[in-house]
Amino acid sequence: NFVHHMVNKYPDYEIINLDLLTYAGNLENLKPVENKPNYKFVKGDIADRAFIFDLFEKEKPDMVVNFAAESHVDRSITDPEAFVRTNVLRTCTLLRTAKVWWDELDADKRTAFRFLHISTDEVFGALQPGDPAFTETTPYSPNSPYSASKASSDHFVRAFHETYGFPALITNCSNNYGPR
Repeated sequence: NFVHHMVNKYPDYEIINLDLLTYAGNLENLKPVENKPNYKFVKGDIADRAFIFDLFEKEKPDMVVNFAAESHVDRSITDPEAFVRTNVLRTCTLLRTAKVWWDELDADKRTAFRFLHISTDEVFGALQPGDPAFTETTPYSPNSPYSASKASSDHFVRAFHETYGFPALITNCSNNYGPR
C-alpha cells in the first residue's frame, strides 16, 4: 500500500522497492505500479551489507523506509530465532549500511536524509477494555517473540540516533486492514 501511495501521489520521487520475497512477499500486489517510470523493484536481502551498499551507491537514496519484518505472532511462537534474524540482525545491518552511506553524503544531503523504521504498537504490550491508548511515552512491554524482536529493533534504531546522530524515526502503528 505504501509503494502504491508513493508511486502514484509523488511521480517525481523514484521509489525503489527492495524485498527478499519470503513467504509474505507477493509481486502480484505490485502489478498496478510495476511499469510506472518512478518505480523499480529489486530483489535482495538487507542482511547483505555489500549488496545494500552497492544499491545505495547506484540509487543514491534520500530516505530509507524499513518495513522489513517477520510479522506473524503465531509464527514467532514456533520459530523465534527467525524473528531475531530478520527483525533484529537484518535491521541492524541495514542501519549500519545506511549510516555508512549517510556519513559519506555532503552536508545538505546529510541534513535531508531520513531513516524511517516501521514498528508496531505491540511493543507496548496489550490494552484491556477501558485502558488509555498507548502514547510515545508508554513503556515497552512486549508479550510475544514477535513484539520482543520489534522492540529490540526499535532500540537499535533509537541507539543509532542517540549514538551517532543518525537521522532515524520510528513509527509504532497498529494493525492495518484492507487491500494490500
